Amino acid sequence: MLSGRRFRLELDTAQAELCETFGDICRSVWNTALEQRREYRRRGAWMNYVPQAAELVDAKREFPWLTDAPSHVLQQTLRDLDRACREHGTFRVRWRSKARWPPSFRFPAGNLITVERIGRKWGRAKLPKLGWVRFRWSRPLGGEVRSATVARQGRHWFISFLVEDSRQAPERHAVPDTAVGVDRGVKVAATTSSGHFHDRAYITAGEAKRLRRLQQQLSRCERGSRRRRSVLAKINAVTARVRNRRADFCAQTAAELAIRYAVVVLEDLRTRNMTASASGTVEQPGKRVRQKAALNRAILDKGWSMLELALRNAARATGTVVVLVSPAYTSQTCHACKRVDPKSRESQAVFECTACGHQDHADVNAAKNILNAAGHAVPGRGDLGGTRSVKRQPPATRTRVGRSPHAARSAGNPRAIAR
Repeated sequence: MLSGRRFRLELDTAQAELCETFGDICRSVWNTALEQRREYRRRGAWMNYVPQAAELVDAKREFPWLTDAPSHVLQQTLRDLDRACREHGTFRVRWRSKARWPPSFRFPAGNLITVERIGRKWGRAKLPKLGWVRFRWSRPLGGEVRSATVARQGRHWFISFLVEDSRQAPERHAVPDTAVGVDRGVKVAATTSSGHFHDRAYITAGEAKRLRRLQQQLSRCERGSRRRRSVLAKINAVTARVRNRRADFCAQTAAELAIRYAVVVLEDLRTRNMTASASGTVEQPGKRVRQKAALNRAILDKGWSMLELALRNAARATGTVVVLVSPAYTSQTCHACKRVDPKSRESQAVFECTACGHQDHADVNAAKNILNAAGHAVPGRGDLGGTRSVKRQPPATRTRVGRSPHAARSAGNPRAIAR
């Protein structure tokens, strides 16, 4: 099984400048190749990796500065661009801006990378044209190195090794008859159908106050000035801590869910569409723009997509199946009688059915409906039922996803992700 190992680099001044040069060259190759692809598409033709890699060799003769970076690093940049264009479309792939894109590059040849441990806290890696670079040995490497990616985050450089750890994905989960529905919200990050709430604060009150003050200072700085760069560096230091805490929470929550349950059911949420701006156009301006902006910030702060990605990664090691279901009416449907009424949800946390009087926490009720939508019954106490009534599951949904991980895969559901 392939897995990642990330460490913080300790580069000297010359190595840091060389990494910046490699990143700038890769960014230039990416943007030039993307523009070439778009121009070909405008003419009705097609351009892919093979001719661009051949033209890169000719470009090195005309522009000698391209030879400062390793050849296989530039070729890997073209491969990444080719994959992005195939998956998302040529005109949907973004440019790599020098101001917004942090420099990164990948060494795809694992046989050219040597990793050694030189102490209790330190290790070193030999990379082409960079030589030996030191990094903090914060965890075991745990396998054979296949590739290495060097990237800058804030003022620090990091290296990520892709290793083959010799593990095999299990054929079956340790507790195969368990399932859980997870409701992702803006007040509580994740609520399960068993009644557990997973949430934490990513930023402290002092950090929030300091961040607001720094943003006010940034608004008064002249663009391109040295003071603006200094304020931006301070803002990045605060947001980096917030980002690391969010990633740690998502990884821990995903690992706990993957270990405890054989099937994890999530809503099929399109986060990018949900967090689109409501500003509209000049001819048709949007309504309640400030309220929508606050909602977008709350959604992005909870890390819905990051939690789903972490859950898929953790599921590989446990045999858990991740199933995505339609989110329609899950928060307005009564789990007991299946009555759909927006008035049943009195507030963010209180759900009381207007038909049968069933009361429950609103997020727990929604998580149970999410689990039922995948074909699993949840009794009143919240755990997985051994049997279920046919009336408790709509026929259209029941034919899409089965009651077990093996049934979900055999049903051919494209939104069921196995291990």
